[in-house]
Amino acid sequence: MDGPQLFLAGEPLWLAQTNCYVVAAERGGMCVIVDAPPDIPSIEALVRRHDLTPVAVLTTHGHIDHAGGAAVARGFGIDVHLHPDDAFLATDPGSQLRMLFGTADRSMVEACAFPDDYAVLEHGATLQLADLRIDVVHTPGHTPGHCCFVLEEDGVLFSGDQLFAGSIGRTDLPGGDFAALMRSMAERVLVYDDDMTVLPGHGPITTIGQERRTNPFLQQLA
Repeated sequence: MDGPQLFLAGEPLWLAQTNCYVVAAERGGMCVIVDAPPDIPSIEALVRRHDLTPVAVLTTHGHIDHAGGAAVARGFGIDVHLHPDDAFLATDPGSQLRMLFGTADRSMVEACAFPDDYAVLEHGATLQLADLRIDVVHTPGHTPGHCCFVLEEDGVLFSGDQLFAGSIGRTDLPGGDFAALMRSMAERVLVYDDDMTVLPGHGPITTIGQERRTNPFLQQLA
């Protein structure tokens, strides 16, 4: 899909069908990868298919289905960005793999290794990457360090597992906090205009207005 200036493409990858996105100022130019599931060959294929050159990987949060493929950055020689409050998740893929599958051998853990020298995300920061202006919005709740990424001039919000079409992120995993998620929603997500396009970490694209009107989890915030 592409807008008048922005180029966007995404593909659901891995067992969790996590939406991995590439975003660029123009088709065939430099791009940013948003979330990297543990399927590096498919991420590389997504980039090649659109003739893009990655300059960074942005990680909405440290769950393995969003951060387990961060090693893709090594092949491109680029940085991975993460909020430090989620380092305990991203840098310990073994615990998450065991939770998911009941076991985690060395090869699985090594394949999902997150770089120790990641770039730190901070709330309110503006990243200038690939000729894009990307605002970092810290939205704790699903995880302590969860972040959304906003390209306000282009009307696009990458919501990770904060907000889905018709739902919100779960808060029953380590570090989850329902009250914190709802505060983040009210104070840092629903502040955007109704026509803001929301690209979630799972499922279909939606808008802030659509979710404000119909999402049952947001009715208490009306």
